[in-house]
Amino acid sequence: MASVSLSVSTVKPLSDRVFVKVSPSEEKTAGGILLPDTAKEKPQVGEIAAVGPGKRSEDGSRQEPEVKIGDKVLYSKYAGTDIKLGTEEYVLLSEKDILAIVD
Repeated sequence: MASVSLSVSTVKPLSDRVFVKVSPSEEKTAGGILLPDTAKEKPQVGEIAAVGPGKRSEDGSRQEPEVKIGDKVLYSKYAGTDIKLGTEEYVLLSEKDILAIVD
């Protein structure tokens, strides 16, 4: 998976792509052990920051995305491209890589 660092103010996804702000990973285990950065697992939960216009169907019409800005989602572990904007971490991924909307 590629990692990109950008210095832009806005990102507009194309087609069926979504731009997800990564939720911070846990700092310590359930037993209270503090984890160093190298031992933390990559988070798989994030909040939708931007959504593309949707995928084109066979007849040329657009298929509306099932997610919207502000939704909290669970996505595949190795999906998408990691992007860093300033100090914030994001993932740009295809809508098919989103597994579920979580509350």
